[in-house]
Amino acid sequence: MTDTKKQKEYEKLKKEKDEYLKGWQRERADFINYKKDEKERFKEVVRFSNERIVKSLIAVLDGFDLAIESFLKEGKDKKENDNYLKGIYLIKSQLQDILEKEGVNEIKVKIGEKLNPAFHEVVAMAENEKFDSGTIIKILEKGYILNDKVIRPCRLIVAKENK
Repeated sequence: MTDTKKQKEYEKLKKEKDEYLKGWQRERADFINYKKDEKERFKEVVRFSNERIVKSLIAVLDGFDLAIESFLKEGKDKKENDNYLKGIYLIKSQLQDILEKEGVNEIKVKIGEKLNPAFHEVVAMAENEKFDSGTIIKILEKGYILNDKVIRPCRLIVAKENK
């Protein structure tokens, strides 16, 4: 084999080697990026993995609110009523603390505020002289956020346009 043939062969092999090396380096970088992406996806899955049970516990909170409302409406013996209410408030408070530690927060909403479709769900519209159209006039169900994700919007009645 002559020197020029050897040189050409050497250049060809060097070029192939460089192409293989660059391809391997690209694949390695892609794999590292894939691992980072998977790690982030896993964090997100873990972050919201308890969403189903949290939604069930929120329903229990609703039950506590109904029980408290019922006690307040019935007008039982004041002393007996106070003892029951203290117990209910205590259990409700403990449940709220647990949910807050898990990243659950109540969506704060007030009557008279404007509707925010990102956090509110309109269940009905009603005429109301006091408020403008699109203003909240009644809160039917509290809404909740889990780690910046709305897992249950506030269910509301809003004022409709007066004719």
